[in-house]
Amino acid sequence: MPDLEARSPWSVHQGIHQVKISPPRLKVNSVIRVSGSKSLTNRALIIAAMAEGISRIEGILRSDDAYWCIESLRELGIDLAIEGDTAIVTGCGGKWPAPRGQLYVGAAGTVARFLPAALAAGQGEWTLTGSKRMSERPIEQLLMALTDQGAGLQYLNQEHAYPFVLQGNGLNGGNVQLAGNLSSQFVSGLLVAAPYANQPMTIHMQGVTVQREYVNMTIDMMRSFGVEAAEDLEQNIYHIPSGKYSACTIKLEPDISTCCYFWAMAALTEGYIRTEGIYADRTRQPDIEMLEVLERMGCTVVRGEDGAVEVHGTSQLRGGFELSMARWSDQTLTIAAMAPFADAPITMKDAAHIRHHECDRISAICTELRKLSIRVEEHADGLTVYPGHPEPALLDTYDDHRMAMALSLIGLKAEGITILDPGCISKTCPDYFSRLRELGAGIHFFA
Repeated sequence: MPDLEARSPWSVHQGIHQVKISPPRLKVNSVIRVSGSKSLTNRALIIAAMAEGISRIEGILRSDDAYWCIESLRELGIDLAIEGDTAIVTGCGGKWPAPRGQLYVGAAGTVARFLPAALAAGQGEWTLTGSKRMSERPIEQLLMALTDQGAGLQYLNQEHAYPFVLQGNGLNGGNVQLAGNLSSQFVSGLLVAAPYANQPMTIHMQGVTVQREYVNMTIDMMRSFGVEAAEDLEQNIYHIPSGKYSACTIKLEPDISTCCYFWAMAALTEGYIRTEGIYADRTRQPDIEMLEVLERMGCTVVRGEDGAVEVHGTSQLRGGFELSMARWSDQTLTIAAMAPFADAPITMKDAAHIRHHECDRISAICTELRKLSIRVEEHADGLTVYPGHPEPALLDTYDDHRMAMALSLIGLKAEGITILDPGCISKTCPDYFSRLRELGAGIHFFA
């Protein structure tokens, strides 16, 4: 069942229970620009709130996750104005103006993992709550690290999980041990808060850090606000100096994770999509790897020096290969939705951590593909999808935005595809179905 409490006033499709998707009658041929990166939006908002001075963040993503981040910062006393897709944030210099309060993070993983560390670096006591699913998602490693750093934590339900009361006493700094195998957001949360510790902090990562590119995105954002964190790849550690963020003006890059669905639309329909604002040769967003896979599947891809990416679809997608999704696991579901239309099986591996996202994404996508009579094999860290002809079916989205957007792609190629709870897309791309309709897809909503 959808967790409607986590839907924000920025969400769409209120009261809509199903959407039926039909293939476009004509080949897709369009130029689009998507909103700013969800990951970059919340990083920028929280760092700007901790900075000294007034920051201007252009190109924010107006989604559920961003809304709950903004509301939490306002509850903390931060002066934060929204003008279209621009946020103007008056920072507090690391001293939260409202030292007590109740903060709701919704289903936003970045807020749920970044905000506790930022609060622990300050002084005060706050109650943090989130969606039902957020109380089930892992956060133990981060909370244990914050406790070792001097934070006080009182759990209101289950130990090492949301909801809890956090007592901010400042961070000690020094050496921190942290596992990164479940989420890169743990280390990113510590990185964001670390400059305000009592002494320079060194984070020692234990084992492999999943989706390290998102950690690099955090370091880049910190640099934009004047703090230079150093990474030692050989030792698997991060050094963060003491200091304070300085306000800045920054324009956020479009969300490549969202672009992937529109590139996939071109691939599936033998169409053409040009996205703008993506410099493929220098972006940190790991989902840019989708372009190489589309080429492998037979599409033609043009990476322009002007920030444009063009994808030309093909009459027959190719399969017969294996992909490591370790770096760009958010697109595991996208590839799984495209795979039935390839000419040979496609295997996705190294994505065990996505079982702990908005839902168990590996189990969920396998279940829904089987409803379509598509042969699929589930593995501990991924799945193999075989070519087939999807049969009409009503599909569950599991209150997961990426399940909804991925499953919708099947309806661009096969008739009779209906998905439940289309409103869950508001977490990432509230206008997703409107855009599909503008691109020629048949979109029919049912209350």
